[in-house]
Amino acid sequence: MKTLVIAEKPSVGRDLTRVLPGAFTKGEGFLEGPEHVVTWAVGHLVQLAEPDEYDDRFKKWRMADLPIVPEHFKLVVRDERSRKQMNVVKRQLARDDVETVVNACDAGREGELIFAYLYEKAGSHKPVLRLWLNSMTKKAIEDAFAGLRPGSELASLEAAARSRSEADWIVGMNATRAATIRLRSSFDGAVSLGRVQTPTLAILARREEEIRAFTAEAYWVVDALFEAPGTRIYEGRYYAGANPRLKTAEEAAAVVAACTGQTGEITKLDKSERKERPPLLYDLTSLQRDANSRHGFSARRTLAAAQRLYEEHKALTYPRTNSRFLTGDMVSEIKPTAELVGASPDYNKAAAYVLGLDVLPLARVVNDAKVTDHHAIIPTRADQHPVDKMNGDDRRIYDLVVKRFLAVFHPDAVFENTRVETTVAEYVFRTRGKVMLVPGWRGVYGEEADIDGAAREEDEGREQQLPKLERGENVDAKEIASEEKETKPPRRYTEGALLAAMETAGKLVDEDELREAMKDSGIGTPATRAAIIERLLQVGYIERDARALVVTEKGLNVIRLLGEHALTSPGLTGDWEHRLAKIETGEDSREAFMGDIVKFAESTVGELDTKLKDVRIPRANLGPCPVCGRDIVENRKGYSCWSRDDPGCGFVIWKSKAGKQLPIPVARELIKTGRTEKAVTGFKGRSGKSFRARLALQQSEDGKWRVEFDEPWAQEGAKPPEVEEPPAAAPEAEQPAAA
Repeated sequence: MKTLVIAEKPSVGRDLTRVLPGAFTKGEGFLEGPEHVVTWAVGHLVQLAEPDEYDDRFKKWRMADLPIVPEHFKLVVRDERSRKQMNVVKRQLARDDVETVVNACDAGREGELIFAYLYEKAGSHKPVLRLWLNSMTKKAIEDAFAGLRPGSELASLEAAARSRSEADWIVGMNATRAATIRLRSSFDGAVSLGRVQTPTLAILARREEEIRAFTAEAYWVVDALFEAPGTRIYEGRYYAGANPRLKTAEEAAAVVAACTGQTGEITKLDKSERKERPPLLYDLTSLQRDANSRHGFSARRTLAAAQRLYEEHKALTYPRTNSRFLTGDMVSEIKPTAELVGASPDYNKAAAYVLGLDVLPLARVVNDAKVTDHHAIIPTRADQHPVDKMNGDDRRIYDLVVKRFLAVFHPDAVFENTRVETTVAEYVFRTRGKVMLVPGWRGVYGEEADIDGAAREEDEGREQQLPKLERGENVDAKEIASEEKETKPPRRYTEGALLAAMETAGKLVDEDELREAMKDSGIGTPATRAAIIERLLQVGYIERDARALVVTEKGLNVIRLLGEHALTSPGLTGDWEHRLAKIETGEDSREAFMGDIVKFAESTVGELDTKLKDVRIPRANLGPCPVCGRDIVENRKGYSCWSRDDPGCGFVIWKSKAGKQLPIPVARELIKTGRTEKAVTGFKGRSGKSFRARLALQQSEDGKWRVEFDEPWAQEGAKPPEVEEPPAAAPEAEQPAAA
C-alpha cells in the first residue's frame, strides 16, 4: 500500500520527493515512488460556487432574493486548467493501493482550506495526516515527515479557514448585489463590497476626504546662522514660546530686523542620551512594510519574492506568518544560522558579533506563547543560500531578512541628543543636535557614522551635527532670514502605511510591542492583505501614484454612500478577525461566528435597500465642449456633450484607457487645454506592468476625437506600450491570497 502526498504547488511536490525513499517516475500531474505518490494542487483548484449554482433564479439580481445564505456551501472547480489537475488528484485519491493521504499544502489557514475543499470535492474518506513545514530545507522536510500529525489535530484550523471563506462569500455576495441593484443607474458595473476590502477602502477614502477638505494656510519661520568664536557654525530657528510658526510676514520681518547684526548668547544647553532598541524579527506584514519604505515594493511583490526564497531557494523560512518571535527549541539553531549567513562578506562582521556572544539576548526574540502556526521569518539552515541565483527582488528581500535576524541580537543604538537655546535681543532660537555614540544594531545596516538628517518635523528645523558649544558663550548672528511656508494636508497612504493601518484596524500605532498586542484584531491576515489591496486596484476603487495609493471618484462615492455603515468599520472587521483567530485555538465556535455573519448580512441588505433606494449620484459638469460649446457632462462610460435629450456634436472622452478609468480632473484638463501637463499614472501594458504617460486629444480622419498618449515614443511614430482593455469584472466575493 502507498501513501498519497498532496502538495500546494508542483515545485513543492518535487522538493518533497527528494527526501522520500526510492526513485520517482513522472506521471501526468504526479510523481510516483515505491512507497509514495506525490501530486499537487495549483493554488486553489476548488472554490465556493456562485449563487446561480444553487438556483437559476439567482442568475438575475433582485433585492427580493437577498440575502442568499446556502444551507450547505457547494464547491466547484475554478476553471478548465484547474479541472485538469483536479481530475489527476481525484484519480490518485481513488486508487486502491493508496491507503493514507498526507496534506502537504502550506502550513497555515489558506493551505488548510486548499486541501479541505479539494478533499471534499473529490469525495474521499481516506485517513489524513498533516505535514507541517516551517522551512523547505532537506532536514526540515525530513523532520516534518518524521513527525506527521493526525489531520484531526488541525480541525479547528480548518474550521477557521472555512469560516473565513464562507463569511467573505455571504457578506461580499449579498452586499455587492444589494448595492449594485440600488446603484446600477449611477455606477458603471458592479459595486463590489466585501468583509475586508470595504473597511480597507474606508481607511483610504477618509484620508482622501481629509486631503480634499484641507485648506492650506501660510505661515512664516525665521532661521539664523550663528558663529561662535573659532568659526564654530550652527543653525537655529526662532520660537515664539513653544511655536516656531509666525502668522504674518510682518511678525517675521520684525524678528529679522531686531536680530540682524546682533550678538547673541547661548542661554541653554542640555544633553541627554537616548537608547533605541533593535526592531523585532519580521512577520510578513512588517517585511512588506519595510520593503515598501526601503525599496518601493508593493505588498504582492514582496510576498512573491519571499515565497520564492522559501520554495525555490530554500533560503528563508515560511513567509506567510503572523509571528515575530521564535520558539524555545530554536535557540540552538541561532548561532549555526548566523555562521551560515556570515560566510558572505556582506554579513561577516554582524554575524561575527553574534557568534562571539557568550549569552544571546533572547528576551525579545523567543516567546513560545506568541508563536502559533509559524515562527518569525528568518534565514534557514540550508547547506547554502544560492544568492547568485536570486533575482534582484529576491536578493533585496533576502538582505532585509538576514540583516534583521542579525540586528535583533545586537545591543541598543545610543544617541546623544543636544538641545541649544540661543537668545538674541530677547528672541529665542532653538537648535537640535544628534550624534550616534554607539551604533549598536544600526551598525548592521552600515549606519556607523553620525546621523545628519532632515527633521522628523519640518517646523522644528533639521537635526544637526553640532560643534562643541558651551552655555554662556556669545555668538554672532551671521545670517538671518524669514521663509514663507504653507501648512500641508495629511499624506496619502503608501502600501506600507496601509498595511500598518490594516494590522491595527486603522489605529495609528508605531511601537512594535503595542502593534503586537493588537494584531489579532487587525483587518485581514498577513496572507490576504496583499490580495485585498490588489482587489481594490482591480475594481477601480484606488490607483497607484508612485508610492501613494489614491482613491478614485468611484471609490470615494462607495464610501460616501455607505456612510457610517458597520461594513466600513475597521474595528468591526478587526473583531471578526480576532474571532477567527479564536476559532483556530478552540476558544470560539464556528457555529456562533457564522450565525453572527448571517445576521450581519441580513441587516446589511436591509439597510442598503432602504438607504440607497432613491440615491442618484449627480453627474459632474466639466464645462463647455471645445467643438460645439454645449456642457460636457459625465455619464457611465465617458464625458460627452450629448445625452438622451440633446444629441450635441458627438464629442466624447471615454473613461477607459489602457486599463485605467480617466478621472474627472484629467478629463477636465484635456477638454480645456487639449493635453495633460503632467504624466498620468496607472496605465497598464499587455504584460500587466504599469506605466505613466501624458495624454493629448487628437482628431482622426473620420472627425472623431480620441485620447492618445502624448509622449516622445508616440510623436516619433514608435509603438506605445502594448495595451489592452481588461474585461469587465464580474461581481464576486473576496478571494484568498493564493487565488
